[in-house]
Amino acid sequence: MRGRGDRGAVSTFIAVIAVAMLMAAGLAYDGGRKVAALGEASHIAESAARAGAQAVDPDHLRTTGQIMLNSDQAVALAGDYLADVGHTGQILVAEDMVTVTVTITVNAVLLPVGEMVVSATETATAVTEEPET
Repeated sequence: MRGRGDRGAVSTFIAVIAVAMLMAAGLAYDGGRKVAALGEASHIAESAARAGAQAVDPDHLRTTGQIMLNSDQAVALAGDYLADVGHTGQILVAEDMVTVTVTITVNAVLLPVGEMVVSATETATAVTEEPET
């Protein structure tokens, strides 16, 4: 026989378990979206850096034999790539390297955390010879 204090105990248990399951689903779903956004940001930054690394200064290469990027052209090429894919980023050029940082904001769907911001930085180096395999 049940006592009076046991009434509704199962309902409370179910409510707590339902909230816990919703939070677990939120971690899986929103966490997966954040990981996917990080992969996307990394891919975009890498591709933009590669585009910028195509801006080798041919006059400098001919006269010195050393690779030097045309900074303005490298920034323009990387920026054009970012614009083509609908993103913006920070572009830095140093001698023969282009570094691009892309930040993506993802809105949480199930978790009450608001916006999640992910950022990826990738660097490409200009080369004039085939890479060794």
